[in-house]
Amino acid sequence: MSQELHPNGALNQANELSSMHGAELTERYNKSLLGVFGTPSRVLVRGAGCHVWDADGNRYLDLLGGIAVNTLGHANPLLTSVITSQLATLGHVSNFFSTPTQIALAEKLLEISAAPAGSKVFFTNSGTEANEAALKLTRRNVGTEQTPRTKVIALEHSFHGRTLGALSLTYKHKYREPFAPLPDNVSWIPAGDIQALREAVDETVAAVFIEPIQGEAGVRELETEYLRAAREITQAAGALLVFDEVQTGMGRTGQFFASAPVLPDVMTLAKGLGGGFPIGAMIVFGEENTSWLTPGDHGTTFGGNPVACAAGLAVIHTIENEKLLEHVRETGDWLRAALAELDGISAVRGRGLLTAFELQTAVAPKFVSAALDAGFIVNATDEHTIRLAPPLIITREQLETFLAAVPQLLTAAV
Repeated sequence: MSQELHPNGALNQANELSSMHGAELTERYNKSLLGVFGTPSRVLVRGAGCHVWDADGNRYLDLLGGIAVNTLGHANPLLTSVITSQLATLGHVSNFFSTPTQIALAEKLLEISAAPAGSKVFFTNSGTEANEAALKLTRRNVGTEQTPRTKVIALEHSFHGRTLGALSLTYKHKYREPFAPLPDNVSWIPAGDIQALREAVDETVAAVFIEPIQGEAGVRELETEYLRAAREITQAAGALLVFDEVQTGMGRTGQFFASAPVLPDVMTLAKGLGGGFPIGAMIVFGEENTSWLTPGDHGTTFGGNPVACAAGLAVIHTIENEKLLEHVRETGDWLRAALAELDGISAVRGRGLLTAFELQTAVAPKFVSAALDAGFIVNATDEHTIRLAPPLIITREQLETFLAAVPQLLTAAV
């Protein structure tokens, strides 16, 4: 086989770069990639299970999972095999056609979400695209000429994405203001306040968007009572209820969806759905809601790609067959109890393997840096808060290495 056709030949330049040290690769990154993420902390070259390695050979325990994405860890054998097999069979067909994997994943998502008859799925490539689709759908709930529905309600400290539509729902001012004017008529109300929700939702509201657990806000959970109230209030007013489960879905909290058993009109998914392969989804519940978008109203070239859908099927299969939901619940409860016993931590919260802990001093970014130097990947959501969202397969033994290191990391961060 010629060098041009050899599998490694197609990646000659990347293979050459792989022999370089991290500092040189970082320099080349800064010269060639747009700096919207700043300078990368490390250049990673491979992964296995819950660990990754950088270009200098250092190993890290991945306690962030690509921000709740790597459901099954890195280089999972089944996921790798399924993706490879599907790509070798059929890689892409456009939205003029469908594939068995696309249909099978849609049916599986309807099954595990306990969707009523007539519910449908729309596939996207990411969470922000799923929320874009949901926002477009809710724009069709226009009301009447006498009482037009022109408002959308979101929650304070919410995060729904960075594209213009999804960004219009996102609370943080520093994300939105540089790109104003955005799609308007969005109002934010305090999260978890049932009375504020009841006062905000009337016949002029088209939709309410809610994250069952606000991940970017520091893993702040909304009680089931609040979600039930949101369901009752929106139904009474004729508004659509949208649950953003981009970060919380696909087993992250110890059940497939953090909002269960409350059923919204629309649910958005991404992150953990593909186990690292890009895919998102919008599930529209009930036949009465699937008519809001009709042929030609929305589209995507890559959404529902057979390879991405095969990845989603492999993720769900593994979660079910290896009983990962039970493992996530038990491991998450144990982890939070252990964190709560450590000095220097003032609060711990979360569900399943989505956890945050607050430091008594405002040194969270320094804690992240110290943890990285010690071989742990974690994330700071603000000056006080550390977020953990490891692969769902992580073990107590692996987590114990981090717990043992926390006192030293706190000392190093001060």
